[in-house]
Amino acid sequence: MLSRINRPRQQPVLLVLTLLITLALGALPLLSYAANRLVSGQPLMLWQVTAGWLLLLPLLWLWLGLWWPPGRGAALAQLLGAELLFALLIGIGGHAASELARSGSPLARTALGSGLWCAAGLALLLAAEAIRQLSQQTPLRILLNLQLWLPPLILLLSGQLDALSLLKEYSNRTAVFNAAFSQHLLLLGGTLLPTLLIGLPLGLAIARRTRWQHAAFSVLNLIQTVPSVALFGLLIAPLAGLAAHFPQLARLGISGIGVAPALIALVLYALLPLVRSVVAGLQQVPQEVRETARSMGMSSWQQFWHAELPLALPVWLSGLRVVVVQTVGLAVVAALIGAGGFGAIVFQGLLSSALDLVLLGVIPVVALAVIFDALLRLLSALLERGHD
Repeated sequence: MLSRINRPRQQPVLLVLTLLITLALGALPLLSYAANRLVSGQPLMLWQVTAGWLLLLPLLWLWLGLWWPPGRGAALAQLLGAELLFALLIGIGGHAASELARSGSPLARTALGSGLWCAAGLALLLAAEAIRQLSQQTPLRILLNLQLWLPPLILLLSGQLDALSLLKEYSNRTAVFNAAFSQHLLLLGGTLLPTLLIGLPLGLAIARRTRWQHAAFSVLNLIQTVPSVALFGLLIAPLAGLAAHFPQLARLGISGIGVAPALIALVLYALLPLVRSVVAGLQQVPQEVRETARSMGMSSWQQFWHAELPLALPVWLSGLRVVVVQTVGLAVVAALIGAGGFGAIVFQGLLSSALDLVLLGVIPVVALAVIFDALLRLLSALLERGHD
């Protein structure tokens, strides 16, 4: 009997997350309703929202799950409860926004409140913890985490969330959003290509010649210590001078502001994690593998291609994952020098004190980072499994 009472203490992470979700739903507003885009919203608590009581069902399930015997069954129950809660939070938010839009002014705005944001984030953390307990296989964990987003995606594509103020901002700025999306991907691709062309040969060179590593990493570490805004600013004057003295560069789009300084800065920031992963990947190849390859009569190139590369590639992909996620985030700051992308939407929202406009730029950036991170992690895990 005493062991049953103490079961929640055996799962401290799940217990704390469930408690925080309860506090978020009970003490923070679930939605915010405003007469128009310019005025402050009126907070709506859980009991003031249409169908808000439905959230109590998965919440009760989560609390009861803490008393289940620890194991895969309990982890699966917690995962289902967290996923249901997450889907209901989004669905109820969209439904309540539709109800308020029908009963109020067409200019009225319904935004997701702090309680919903906090509860949704905590539900995702709880689901991730349950998935960690449910499986030790990285590919399965990634797929289980990705499927959490299927219900919100279905609600979004079906139009159930169109009445939310965030979707109204998107509707009013669809062309701007699509252009920002294309520009952000352009910044990402324009950064990755030169980074790979510079970072891979540099990493291979200093991995073979250890005496060069200290000097190379000192320079790359120094670049990392410079704040991004400062580095963007430092590049404005020299690039503007080059464009003034060489008009052909200006015709190619190279100037003190815009895409050119943004790409240079992003490439400089991306070199350290990539070069470090290349060196680390080659250093972790066992010496016995190299000796076996040499004894088989392989040339240096054959040793690298058939022996070293397969073992180093998962580490390289981990470095590339860091580069991609870092670049997706730093590209937002590049909007300060006219590079465009989602950063332009974010800073426009900040200047006009429009929270929904800020979120319209922030949420896609987070989504891109999560998707690229998950895909590269999945690829790395599959390569490691294939090697094993």
